[in-house]
Amino acid sequence: MSRPIVTENPWQALRRLTPARIALGRSGISQPTAPHLDFQMAHAQARDAVHRALDTPGVIAALQELGLAALPARSAAGERRVYLQRPDLGRRLGAESAQALRQAASGGCDLVFVVADGLSALAIERQAVPFLRALLELLRQDDSPWRLGPAVVVEQGRVAIGDEVGELLRARMVLVLIGERPGLSSPDSLGLYFTWAPRPGRSDAQRNCISNVRPEGLAPAEAASRAAWLLRAARSRQLTGVALKDESAPLDAVPGSSRNFLLPE
Repeated sequence: MSRPIVTENPWQALRRLTPARIALGRSGISQPTAPHLDFQMAHAQARDAVHRALDTPGVIAALQELGLAALPARSAAGERRVYLQRPDLGRRLGAESAQALRQAASGGCDLVFVVADGLSALAIERQAVPFLRALLELLRQDDSPWRLGPAVVVEQGRVAIGDEVGELLRARMVLVLIGERPGLSSPDSLGLYFTWAPRPGRSDAQRNCISNVRPEGLAPAEAASRAAWLLRAARSRQLTGVALKDESAPLDAVPGSSRNFLLPE
């Protein structure tokens, strides 16, 4: 009897529990052809996500369909090559965009959404609208109405650019939706960053973050539920960051058990 070309890995059953590349088996001393090609495909998708240009007009049109006013903006990086080489320039607005937002500012607002391409425009194009649709539905149920400023769609933006946008639009709080660094199984993962009293110079310790928003990770509807809780808590306590913990739900217990898996018997 001839031996099989691929030697199966005894841990193969664990692959149903994770998208990680484990238990791939071997062919001789090499990786089998199929997982090798799968890896190359995932790597190409991650590279494409990083270099993909954001469809700004399409995103603005989709936000307007949700009932949001929307404005385009660009960071000081200008183009993708500069953006990838100079993260500092992605953290502040270009001069023309800053002036346009300054002119668009009114008497202030409770919340501004900043939608930035980050390191994956694909994440914005796939996840931003489903998330915002679910979030707006939750916020509109609040007894105390939210005064929303115009959403700002930023090309070549980093997380901290939301601080300048929020300050220029006189917002009490900013929520940045940004494409996260692609992984080899997640080229379209969305990150959310909340900052109370935004202004340039805010540190990461003064923000709250929800990450891996995508159907295969944290579903947009669930992310919206957590975001709504954090926004309400931030408005009530007038802070974000390390002093504000996500207590929107108790720690998950083991499926089928009422006991928290982190606690001893």
